[in-house]
Amino acid sequence: MNPQPIRFYHRGAVVEVNDAHPTRSVLDWLREDARCTGTKEGCNEGDCGACTVVIGELAAAGDASAVRGLALKTVNACIQFLPTLDGKALFTVEDLKSAQGLHPTQQAMVECHGSQCGFCTPGFVMSLWSSYERHQACGARPSRQAIADELSGNLCRCTGYRPILDAGERMFELPQATLDTAPVVAALQGIQRENGFHYAAFNRQVEGPQRVDHFRAPLTLDDLALLCEQHPQAQLLAGSTDVGLWVNKQFKPLGDIIYLGDVQELQRIEELGGELLIGAGASLESAWRALAQRLPSLTEVWLRFASPPIRNAGTMGGNIANGSPIGDAAPVLMALDAQLLLRKGARLRRVPLAEFYLDYMKNQLQAGEFVQAMAVPLPAMQRLVRAYKISKRFDCDISALCAGLAIELEGDVVKQVRLAFGGMAATVKRATAAEAALTGQAWTQEAVTLAQAALAQEFKPLSDMRASAAYRMQVAQNLLLRFWLETRPHDALPPQATSVWSGMPRAELSLEDRR
Repeated sequence: MNPQPIRFYHRGAVVEVNDAHPTRSVLDWLREDARCTGTKEGCNEGDCGACTVVIGELAAAGDASAVRGLALKTVNACIQFLPTLDGKALFTVEDLKSAQGLHPTQQAMVECHGSQCGFCTPGFVMSLWSSYERHQACGARPSRQAIADELSGNLCRCTGYRPILDAGERMFELPQATLDTAPVVAALQGIQRENGFHYAAFNRQVEGPQRVDHFRAPLTLDDLALLCEQHPQAQLLAGSTDVGLWVNKQFKPLGDIIYLGDVQELQRIEELGGELLIGAGASLESAWRALAQRLPSLTEVWLRFASPPIRNAGTMGGNIANGSPIGDAAPVLMALDAQLLLRKGARLRRVPLAEFYLDYMKNQLQAGEFVQAMAVPLPAMQRLVRAYKISKRFDCDISALCAGLAIELEGDVVKQVRLAFGGMAATVKRATAAEAALTGQAWTQEAVTLAQAALAQEFKPLSDMRASAAYRMQVAQNLLLRFWLETRPHDALPPQATSVWSGMPRAELSLEDRR
């Protein structure tokens, strides 16, 4: 396939880009090439939300959250690579104002005094605009807490969050002004690829002879498997929520890229053969939603996993394959006895997630092999399951410690237990010695004390900027006690989404409470 230009919809027209490097960020293109400087660069790592933009794609059939034919999602422009926009629409704060004046989201921010220095304001406005469009389309207004959750990826250093939340409520009271999606849908239909996308450009950042870097985006699983075998050294790219930082912060050259985001088969989530199969390309938002629908006790860790822009872009398969020792998905999936489906060419093999990691950032993937799906046995979801995330900030923060805990009882006796921890070792791993101390024993505080002692012998956590080794161990042991308090047979707490404070339902917490 000959290289093609990047084509996407922006500012009312289809844009073609031929000369940008494959790792040029959407943010840099907006500010330096398109001269749309409303979108700001704050952290350049997907943390602060100042660069929040909205991506529009043709909605899949039956998508209940679609906005008149479009699926809208907020993402961080600073860590999204420009070629990933191919076939999509890009909306920024410049798109909101019309001949009639400010958009209701902007007008509400003015009326409620939601902006002070203004640097973070465009990002907040775009998150609010996405919420506004989706809720207007379904005819329902979000609660104040829902608005707070949708803004958890936008940080403000000046105003505080109360007036911004006021604006989030006020925008629905102003005269309605929704996006005319018809021309966008028509434009996107005209630029869809039939046989995948191949883009190439010179890498001018590398000294010596000029090198061409390729960006390949297959459409089918078979084409992906073939490309991975043909180019085993190519960098696999899904949501770019981690790989984007390699470029921005480590200045790492990626070389050739194989993009997974256009393979619809990788995004499927379905129950099949007694398992919940989560495609490796399913977004973090979709994957966590599927788990939380079956296990409501996972709702809080879902909402606290990064931020909406990160969850919209990132994938659970990427989180697992990356293998960070402080990744939040792996402890939960290990507690549920998940297996990984690994694909190389036509061969598909299964590996228990608990055996996948070999050492720090090392795993069992072979050259040319990729994660196709995570398989969670449905019977494991009948266990009592809890997930606890400990971090310095309540929202949008990397964990110091994450625990995925599951237990199956016969009366008062522990029949089966899974205790998995992130942040306690070089990899996410199960506490097998603590599990052995509990199995077959009565589920009592005395048994928990024995498991806590086993935990201290089994793990030797490190001290770093997020937590000391002593703190991590104490918290991990305390979480075992909390798990017992929430699951002991005679007075177990209901499996609802509770806060880390006093079991209060999340819906009753205001954003001020959680900051």
